[in-house]
Amino acid sequence: MSRMLRFGLCCIFRDAPIAFRRTTAKHLMGMPRGRQLEKIASICLHNAQSLMAALTYCQSHGIGAFRINSQILPLKTHPDVGYEMSDLPGGQAVVDAFRECGRFSLRYDIRTTFHPDQFIVLNSPSPEVVVRSTADLIYHAQVAQWVNADVINLHGGGAYGDKTAALARLTQNIAGLPAEVRKRLTLENDDRTFTPGELLPVCRETGVPLVYDVHHHRCLPDGLSIAEATRQALTTWDREPLFHLSSPLSAWGAGDGRPHHDYIDPMDFPCEWRHLKATIEIEAKAKELAVEKLAAELPGHLRKHCKNQKRART
Repeated sequence: MSRMLRFGLCCIFRDAPIAFRRTTAKHLMGMPRGRQLEKIASICLHNAQSLMAALTYCQSHGIGAFRINSQILPLKTHPDVGYEMSDLPGGQAVVDAFRECGRFSLRYDIRTTFHPDQFIVLNSPSPEVVVRSTADLIYHAQVAQWVNADVINLHGGGAYGDKTAALARLTQNIAGLPAEVRKRLTLENDDRTFTPGELLPVCRETGVPLVYDVHHHRCLPDGLSIAEATRQALTTWDREPLFHLSSPLSAWGAGDGRPHHDYIDPMDFPCEWRHLKATIEIEAKAKELAVEKLAAELPGHLRKHCKNQKRART
């Protein structure tokens, strides 16, 4: 396996004693505003400290990337309990703690990314949804600047009965995003609506890279081979490419392939990725255990499997 590959851990830990806190709008709305802000400030500071612990874990365990949970600042843009950092008691200390995470990630070359929640939809036919989605992306870009994150990744959105119109709206609304969002934005093929072949033209027109999810592509094929989808996705990147990898809960062909397994079957790692200089985010329920297990197993597997595959083609 190429030493240029780095594996990414997504958001939370299975066994390591590192946790991020959240809250609900319903809980906060039972408090006076001052108490709300105190509660939020406490959670935000805790999450900044947990992020530093997460990055430290990654650095000490050879994990090269960490996806940050979108609720790292909980309910930041909520219409009833949302806030600015200047509203929070000790808000500047919270920002400083996140900036320290950014310095740490830069020092140790740990890539950080975001994958906003599914309700962030840029191609919705509802202008109100697009406005709310844009506000949430601006929040992500603000934190991304503090922590040195270079990716804010979205799925294409819904088809709404007309894929051509939906993709046109996506293209138009990406063009209207603030520069601090647009320079970090990426699009990912999903397992139900938009394939790599459908998103690649949008990526080329907007300059937004494609995060190629090979598991989604296997669930929702489009005629492109993995090799060709990989090749075309790479051409959209102006920085280190980012791809996604997961394995199905059931064996391929034995049921719904969409749900993720606890671990990664090395057979699901494409040989075409073997020599990439890229980040591969591991979407598996066992989290850090899955990343570490794959890192240990994959080199030997690829030497055998990819060698045999190459021999079979010649």
